[in-house]
Amino acid sequence: MIMQYIKHPSCIILAVSPANADLANSDALQLARLADPDGSRTIGVITKLDIMDRGTDARNFLLGNVIPLKFGYVGVVNRSQEDINFNRSVQDALAFEEKFFSTLPAYNGLAHCCGVPQLAKKLNMILLKHITNMLPGLKTRINAQLVAVAKEHAAYGDTVESAAGQGVQLLNILRKYCEAFSSMVEGKNRVSTDKLSGGARVHYIFQSIFVKSLEEIDPCKSITDDDVRTTIQNSGGPKGAMFLPEVPFEILVRKQIGRLLDPSLQCAQFIYDELIKISHGCLITELQKFPVLKKRMSEVVCSFLRDGLRPAETMITHIIEMEMDYINTSHPSFVGGTKVVELAKHEVLPPKTSTSLSGHKDGTIVGSEIQLTAERSQKSRAVFARDATRRATSEQASMEAGTSLTGGSQIRNSQVGGNSSSKLPSIIPLKEVNHTKRDLHNFLIRKLYRENLLNELMRETDEVLIRRQRIQEMLEILKQAHRTLEEFPIEADNIEKGYNLTEHATGLSKIHGVSGDSTNGIYTSSPNCYPPHQASHMVL
Repeated sequence: MIMQYIKHPSCIILAVSPANADLANSDALQLARLADPDGSRTIGVITKLDIMDRGTDARNFLLGNVIPLKFGYVGVVNRSQEDINFNRSVQDALAFEEKFFSTLPAYNGLAHCCGVPQLAKKLNMILLKHITNMLPGLKTRINAQLVAVAKEHAAYGDTVESAAGQGVQLLNILRKYCEAFSSMVEGKNRVSTDKLSGGARVHYIFQSIFVKSLEEIDPCKSITDDDVRTTIQNSGGPKGAMFLPEVPFEILVRKQIGRLLDPSLQCAQFIYDELIKISHGCLITELQKFPVLKKRMSEVVCSFLRDGLRPAETMITHIIEMEMDYINTSHPSFVGGTKVVELAKHEVLPPKTSTSLSGHKDGTIVGSEIQLTAERSQKSRAVFARDATRRATSEQASMEAGTSLTGGSQIRNSQVGGNSSSKLPSIIPLKEVNHTKRDLHNFLIRKLYRENLLNELMRETDEVLIRRQRIQEMLEILKQAHRTLEEFPIEADNIEKGYNLTEHATGLSKIHGVSGDSTNGIYTSSPNCYPPHQASHMVL
């Protein structure tokens, strides 16, 4: 039990040990050594010097030759139980003690460390120096505790019981909550150095998570050449397609644009989750006192943010549907249309023959039957040659058409992805972030500021009430300690003036300010009444 006191560095340890026992086995010194290993704040007191065995003395103990201490040792002879029973005065005991040390040769030259008066003087001087050393640090600690406790007391506030006071307190909490929310979103609160938070997280979701998810979408990953050729053939029906049709291109593009919807909606959900996280970090200390209000505010804020999430998701869906309904092939970065036709025509049509049919310059047909037959044969060969050329290049044209479709689909998908990555950072803040900063305060007032809810919402827990009372008591104690230290003289000279010691005729020191008459009245017995033998133990 004693360790909880002597373990503090500001405590001075008074280790009392009997002289008729081995000092190395003293329980007091062993405990003092545990709390003060270097012995810098321990004072040794040796008692029972008058009942030591004949031929022995405590000179080595008092000189510190056995166990050294910084403040040394003081030997004392206390009153015995017999002296107490016979009502012997303290003055008589001090006189006997003085005679005891002066008559024994072993204690010659040790007057500075023998006797109760020397112990009182030594303790007084050590205490004065200790106070001088500890007082500045004590003032600093008390001032720091006073500031911390006052700050906590201000956070708890005073108990409000009236309906008007509760209404004002609720409005202040709602206002501070919305201001804290806006500050966290805009990055005006305390900036964290180890992780992103608040509005920086929203920006990170847009620029890193969402944009990266769009870049990871490969529009041609799920489209094979066989799919393209099959789509082209199906769009031609029973007649086939002479030129590259638009229907398969639109089918493929719509399918790929539809893949942009999920990451866009996921981005809106991420922003919603981040706003929920921000709302939970606002006014934690103030709302901790009102658990019902904290729960209701959390429900209302989540409902409000969900109301902002739904319009954002609807607008995102509409934008994707608009891109799917109207495929802009006139975009400057789009490659298709007449360019693809010219490319296919250049590759499919055969080169012109150098052979020309003879005919009349004015366009009339002249000649015989032989000439007509030769002319028909020449036309037939030209037709068959053209069909062979078409068959030879049909597979190549189909492959080029497929390449044109997939290339156009990829270009169009990148266009829509670029539009989405640029529009969503405007849509989501409009429907979620800015909507929350602008309308949350009014929404909270409409839902929570009601007369029939004030008592329930502003009811504090028992722990808060007990804690507030303790904080108030601690605050008063620290204020009183601060006033006492402010009035206390910190200079050593002033301290010594307040605790100046004078001497009685018996050698016992007394505190300045106590009259000598009142003190002498206590010591009524004379030194001659002191018994000659002391067989019992001496106690102070």
